[in-house]
Parts: sequence; C-alpha cells; structure tokens
Amino acid sequence: QVQLVESGGGLVQAGGSLRLSCAASGRPFSRYAMGWFRQAPGKEREFVAAITWTRSTTFYANSVKGRFTISRDNAKNTLYLQMNSLKPEDTAVYYCAANLRGGSLIRPDEYDYWGQGTQVTVSS
Repeated sequence: QVQLVESGGGLVQAGGSLRLSCAASGRPFSRYAMGWFRQAPGKEREFVAAITWTRSTTFYANSVKGRFTISRDNAKNTLYLQMNSLKPEDTAVYYCAANLRGGSLIRPDEYDYWGQGTQVTVSS
C-alpha cells in the first residue's frame, strides 16, 4: 500500500508560481515512478508530468513543458511540481499518483495509487 497526500495548491494570478508537494508513505518511495495529473471541471483527467524511480528521468505534457518541473526527494519521500508562468488554463485539481508496474507513465490507468488532489486556481 502507498498513501499519498498533496499540498501546496491555491489561488494565484496569471504569470505567478506555485509549488505542489506530495508526501508518500507505505512502500519504499525510491522504488516506484511518480506522476502528476490534473482534472478541470467537465474534462477528463490529463497527464502533466512523470518521473521514473531508476534515474529520475522526467516526462512532460506539451502544454506544461518549459513551465513546470517535476522532481523527487527520496530521502524525504516527497514528490514536487514547480509550476511557473501559470495560465488560467492550468486551473484544475492536481493529483499525484504512484506507478509500481512501469509502462509509458502518461496514462492514468497505469497508476496504482492516488492522492486526494489539491486545487490550483489561476486568475486572469
């Protein structure tokens, strides 16, 4: 079992920054890949970013590439998402998720455990 708790969401003006955190507990954090997804009202959950457990290789959705940075601190069992140059279209509930079985890391159905989500609202 893996428990995930997100924090760091909030209201920010367009062009601003936020850093999301995801605290993990349960299985050894350093042994599984992690991802961030988001879901806006009326839309499907979409991939934002992912990071592997082996070499911390990162992957990003085209819509956030160059603005968002995913990272992990295995000593602190914590995943981060640094979000810069935020846009109103980034408004969504952001979820962290744990992947224990590999794959492309960009599909929600590849993830085994999910956090409860944290709201990010970007005003124009």
